This record gives sequence, structure tokens and C-alpha cells, in this order.
Amino acid sequence: MPGDEIEVPKELREFMPDGAEETILGQKNGAQKQYRYGNLHIREYPDKFLVHTDKVDPRINPIGHLVHDAPEVLIGIAGGIFAGVITAKKFSHKNSKKMSLANLLASSLISGYLGYVATKNIKKYLE
Repeated sequence: MPGDEIEVPKELREFMPDGAEETILGQKNGAQKQYRYGNLHIREYPDKFLVHTDKVDPRINPIGHLVHDAPEVLIGIAGGIFAGVITAKKFSHKNSKKMSLANLLASSLISGYLGYVATKNIKKYLE
């Protein structure tokens, strides 16, 4: 099932498929490096590899990957944009432009982060 991770201890086997590419796509979760090989997402730690299969390869279809494999990121982005628009409308005429920009950025970051964390926890609970 996508999302389930398999742990491969390095002491048992040095695991890396031929053709796997190092990538910045995906959450590192404390890994030293991460790789992609098709739909495989491989995280390398000092003592092990953690491997899981994504439904959609983000190198081929980034939006599909966000929808199917990382909806928490998509919700965070949407929450940030929504909060930014609401804040911009609310404060655009009342305060200076600097204050409006500061409010816009702060509310966008906070809302985006809260949406991301909430969705990630819901996703984890449902798995």
C-alpha cells in the first residue's frame, strides 16, 4: 500500500537500485539524502534506508503527486493563499502598505503551516 515504509538496515544490505536519482523532492524527515526511482521514494539515514512507494512520481506529475501522495502540502499552500487574500483585503485600506504586507505574510505563513500540520495528522490517522 502506498505510504507504508520498509526499513532496510545498511548492515544487512547496501540498498540502492541502479538508476535511482538523488532528489530534493519530498520530505527528508531527517534523512541524509533522498532518492527517487520511478514511484519509489528512498530516504537514506546513517544506519538504514526507508523506502515507500508513491502513487504518483512527482518528477512526472507534481500536481498529481500533491493530490494523491502529499495533500497536506497542497492544503498548506491553499490555506496560506486564502489567508493572505483575506488579510490583504481586510487591512489594505486601514493600515500602511508595510503593515499590510507584514500581516499578509504572517497570516499566510501561520495559516499555511496550521493547514499543513492538521492535514498531515488527519492523513496519518486515516492510514
